[in-house]
Amino acid sequence: MNKILAEKLADLITLGPKEYNAFLEIDRKYFVPVGFEKKAYEITPLPLADDSTISSPLTIAKMTHYLELEGVDSVLEIGCGSGYQAAILSKIVRRVFTIDRICTLVEIAKERFKKLDLYNINVKCDDGIKGWKEFAPYDRILLSAYIENMEIELLNQVKDDGFILAPIKVRDEQIITKFYKNGKVERLEACEFVPIKKGIEKF
Repeated sequence: MNKILAEKLADLITLGPKEYNAFLEIDRKYFVPVGFEKKAYEITPLPLADDSTISSPLTIAKMTHYLELEGVDSVLEIGCGSGYQAAILSKIVRRVFTIDRICTLVEIAKERFKKLDLYNINVKCDDGIKGWKEFAPYDRILLSAYIENMEIELLNQVKDDGFILAPIKVRDEQIITKFYKNGKVERLEACEFVPIKKGIEKF
């Protein structure tokens, strides 16, 4: 079934060999909430805690492709959620760092990564807007929730030749956007993500 999903994604978006293989190797069924297993291979988002979601596989594929990961060593993801995006990234880059403000989701994601032998993913519960300074700078930073204004604190944690990929709310529309260290901004396409939230939830 996961192969069918990977092939379906390849029909909808151009995937490089490493990207395609990542979707083959990481089975989405391990990341969907209990009770939603039958929907694991559908092109649809699914609900998680506190109004967060596991994004549609197509959205994950697009964000992965837009990160331009050839030759990239480290990626920081803001918004771990189920851990599916981080797991996909772990098959393409050497080091993945992922943060979520909901500690329950972080603990569940850690267990998933352990069961799947994904030992190159570092995950913690924290306010993602602060980034993860300890391991900065990163080649790429990915936001898996939309933001209204790019945070300088995050831009300071990306390498000079890297960029941040983030959904940005512009008036009533969300746009997947690349933010470069030199101030260049590149808008890619319309999207729909949940909003990023500040603070930590320890439930």
